Amino acid sequence: METKEFDYFLPDELIARFPLKKRSDSRILYVSGNKKSFPEALFPSLSLFLNDKDVLIMNDTRVIKSRLIGKKKSGGVVEFLCTRILSLKTANGLLRSNRPIKIDSELFFAGKYKAIVEEKLGEEYLLRFEFPIKKILEAVAMLALPPYMGRDSMLADEKRYQTIYGSKPGAIAAPTAGLHFDEELINVIKSKGVEVGFITLHVGLGTFKPVRSKLISHHQMHEEYFSVSEKTVDLIKRARARGGRVVAVGTTTLRALESISDGDQINAFEGNTGIFIFPGYEFNVVDVLVTNFHLPKSTLLMLVYAFGGIEQVRAAYKHAIEKKFRFYSYGDAMCISRRCIENEE
Repeated sequence: METKEFDYFLPDELIARFPLKKRSDSRILYVSGNKKSFPEALFPSLSLFLNDKDVLIMNDTRVIKSRLIGKKKSGGVVEFLCTRILSLKTANGLLRSNRPIKIDSELFFAGKYKAIVEEKLGEEYLLRFEFPIKKILEAVAMLALPPYMGRDSMLADEKRYQTIYGSKPGAIAAPTAGLHFDEELINVIKSKGVEVGFITLHVGLGTFKPVRSKLISHHQMHEEYFSVSEKTVDLIKRARARGGRVVAVGTTTLRALESISDGDQINAFEGNTGIFIFPGYEFNVVDVLVTNFHLPKSTLLMLVYAFGGIEQVRAAYKHAIEKKFRFYSYGDAMCISRRCIENEE
């Protein structure tokens, strides 16, 4: 398939650049089977969609402050987006400057934290800092909001660009489907007998990386760290045994769960995944996906097309635009039943 098949036009006013006052005030669009209608409601209606046979799996990663603004020795402004901490004082990341950055250049962040550019690794650079990188990020870094928001992060984002259950720092972007859940909703879901489990996938640079190849099969997928525990695997096996559905909150959760499948078998795992899901992929673990609306030509949109069916998801996006749903990270959500799942029941 060609990348252009995953393009669509979105009016600029539908990009959600700021969060709603209340997390669960978002809207949700339900996409199921080959139905041509797309019921919509407020997000808490998800609790009515779930039943006590189901298991809800969420990504408990936590977003770190990863964007540093500094200066070169010459005085020119430089921006560093930390994508991976390698050791106490070394890290990989993207560097942006008006002029090319040379190896062995000295960079200064907040006027006192010095770093040396040691190596260029594809699109990224390896930097060596004089102080522990984690302490520097905690002290002076900002959250790296997606470029389409067109603004720097604010104090409010430090709370709202995190899920309420995120507990394992390491992501540079939020697993945005989880942003809709507040404590009240999670408690209602649990009170219905729905079991809730967690995976960890640290959302990385690929979230911001567009597909530039003409054919999607030529795209080089990014790798991200993830882990799925024995406890979560057991929750999924129990749900399957009682005829329940595996409901993934977010594409990151889905990618982690599909990465641990070997046919009908699933096993706990910790490591990296570079799984690239696009139309033609056969899903082994996830039955229902809760997700936000994704950018045109993105790997996430390709995943959603694969999960819900190309024409069905395309029609749902058209409907969402007509109904003025809010798009992207701070936007509204979809609840998609896996294509053909109704025929399997």
